[in-house]
Amino acid sequence: MNIKLLLCTVLFTGFVFQAKAADFYISPLGNDKNPGTFKLPFATFERAKKEIVKIKGAEAITFYLRGGTYYLPQTLVFTAQYSGALGKPVTFTAYKNEVPVISGGQRLRLQWTAYKQGIFKAGVPAGLQSDQLFINGKRQHMARYPNFDLKAKYYNGFAADAFSKERAGRWNKPAGGYIHAMHKAMWGDYHYLITGKDSSGNIAYTGGWQNNRQMGMDPERRYVENIFEELDAPGEWYLDQQKNELYFYPEKGLDLKTALIETVRLKHLVELNGNEQHPVKFLQFRGITFKHSARSFMENKEPLLRSDWTIYRGGMFLINGAEDCGITNCVLDQAGGNAIFVNNYSRRIKITGCHIDKAGSSGVAFVGDPKAVRNPLFEYNQVQELTTMEKEAGPKTVNYPANCLVEDCLIHESGRVEKQTAGVQIEMAQQITVRHCSIYDVPRAGINIGSGAWGGHLIEWNDVFNTVMETGDHGSFNSWGRDRFWRPNRKEVDSWVKERPELPFLEAVKTVIIRNNRWRCDHGWDIDLDDGSTNYLIQNNLCLNGGLKNREGYNRVVENNIMVNNSFHPHVWYQNSNDVFKRNIVFTSYKPIGMPKVWGNQIDSNFYHYTGAMSAAAAELQQQSGQDQHSLMGNALFVDPGKGDYRVREDSPALKTGFRNFPMTGFGVVSPALRKLARSPELPKPVPQAKTYGRSSAIYAWLGSSVRNILGQGEMSAYGLAGEVGVLVLDVPHGSPVVRSGILKDDVIVSVNSKAVKDVDGLLKVPVSQNGVYKVEVIRNQKSLFYELRP
Repeated sequence: MNIKLLLCTVLFTGFVFQAKAADFYISPLGNDKNPGTFKLPFATFERAKKEIVKIKGAEAITFYLRGGTYYLPQTLVFTAQYSGALGKPVTFTAYKNEVPVISGGQRLRLQWTAYKQGIFKAGVPAGLQSDQLFINGKRQHMARYPNFDLKAKYYNGFAADAFSKERAGRWNKPAGGYIHAMHKAMWGDYHYLITGKDSSGNIAYTGGWQNNRQMGMDPERRYVENIFEELDAPGEWYLDQQKNELYFYPEKGLDLKTALIETVRLKHLVELNGNEQHPVKFLQFRGITFKHSARSFMENKEPLLRSDWTIYRGGMFLINGAEDCGITNCVLDQAGGNAIFVNNYSRRIKITGCHIDKAGSSGVAFVGDPKAVRNPLFEYNQVQELTTMEKEAGPKTVNYPANCLVEDCLIHESGRVEKQTAGVQIEMAQQITVRHCSIYDVPRAGINIGSGAWGGHLIEWNDVFNTVMETGDHGSFNSWGRDRFWRPNRKEVDSWVKERPELPFLEAVKTVIIRNNRWRCDHGWDIDLDDGSTNYLIQNNLCLNGGLKNREGYNRVVENNIMVNNSFHPHVWYQNSNDVFKRNIVFTSYKPIGMPKVWGNQIDSNFYHYTGAMSAAAAELQQQSGQDQHSLMGNALFVDPGKGDYRVREDSPALKTGFRNFPMTGFGVVSPALRKLARSPELPKPVPQAKTYGRSSAIYAWLGSSVRNILGQGEMSAYGLAGEVGVLVLDVPHGSPVVRSGILKDDVIVSVNSKAVKDVDGLLKVPVSQNGVYKVEVIRNQKSLFYELRP
């Protein structure tokens, strides 16, 4: 035989051997008694799982899903026994261009009759329970007050009297209804189950555990749902479980006789359920649409360390104890809670090319085990003691997600039910990459990293905008780091870290890199590094509106970023924070609040883009930071800002600072199918470079001290206020009545004699009490303190 022919034969034979695979087919029209061929497919996934056990590890196994809807009778659970192997994965994939839908609900075929006032009713199977109703694939609204308004900012409609005694007087049996209300400080929200009425006719309810910083409901931003008497608008429905009757008010033109009507019965559609010793391995899902998972807001109870968050460890797709598994080119449509939750020990999980739309909670969450954290604390005001604190760095166990990827995913309109959520949430995890994602229209952060445990994340090439749409004091990117070293009192932290410089890095062991992203937040900061955020490298980001905020933390390097129509917001830094801010372009002067005399390690070589007349303002950055000796001011000469191109021209004076151009394209999703669906942020228009406030910034004398109004969201955030209210104490001269009372510089006066103080004008009008004493409430280190002041 010709040697070349022999060689080709061997190579070809080897290729065939390596590509050996077992292929099966599944169809909603199949039968589990079939052999699983193209012409005789299986009907269920449970039947498919039996084939995995027979073949696993011997060859690659692919299950081709034919188009149609697979209504799951129970959660599809994969344990370690259903694993694939390296080079021999188990794959569930759509067949060619067909659209398989895995549903956690059921289809109802109903006989509708007119009830009254545009409402129809139909009998349903006995025992039916569902917290969602889908008509022709679209989620409808439980009967609610106030009615759904697409244009309303909060909850699509809210009312202060949502569950008032007067309103509840209309309700016969409200038990089973729900109250939803924003957090008093707008840090997320609360949810309650109505249990009935008390003897006085007031609504009784239980719940409110969904936020880890308990401050009570916002007095106005609230609504109720699942109340039969509130069924009065198109798109609303109510299920009477006692009578087994469904009531629905259809939109004009909807034909109920031909409509596809589906309810929900499962919280989780798919679970990969293993652990460190026996993980689920090499299991892939491709091209599948997942629909109809139940809401989980009443199970959202577990606090996430010292954060504002609580969580529910579950979702439409739950990955727990898995390695080398993936979800690719899938659609996760209108999940009731989290869309994808990656829990505890998980390694090399890849979520790529997915479209996550209208999830009730977060889009994708990576959350580890708090038992893997050394000295975990679970409430904002809890603190460690240096003498008893563990001094070893890093995690105690491996029970957390690591080396995982979210790439080329379109995530939008998440947080439809729960507001303390994110497009992508990362907490107690390490080396998570979020790349080329488009995230927008969310109530809080687009991407959120909670705690420093354990860093190493890479956030790059994302397009994140229309964030913080229903909450406050947040950013398109948000983080905090209330780790072992962190205490609300910054002076105590300064003392500790001076003694033990390694403390801030016991959790934040690896640097978080945020680079080459485009951010826009119109209701907060584009990038918001909050309490204790430590060990960050932030470079080559285009910030389109909200600027960049660094609150207390250590070793944050911010370089070569552009902050359009805004600037750098340094808030309440520690002594010797070792922060760096260099080679950035800002559009206004800095916005410091409560800063020490020395700002970090290096603040220099920045460029202040200024198109007005040059004057003494040219030295403003130097005057603010005490550094910036090599910073410059002038027209940066951008290439085409009207089209979002903020590269600078070759003759730009900004280049003299060391600033280097970075790409202005490539943000967000890259696959053609998702790019057709994805939106881009609105590009900014030039704004006046002088910042103005709606409140007076004048300084007044009050009982021997100097005071002024709280100004803007920056000071709201820095001082931990629920709104732009209160009076800031600027100084407390020795011997003054204020200093004798115990009130300190930088305290914020929020009430006197039990009367709220919104501004200086209100403070000056407060009369002294009959006994000649002012009872003053101040906010200090985000705590309320009370003092008696005697003039």
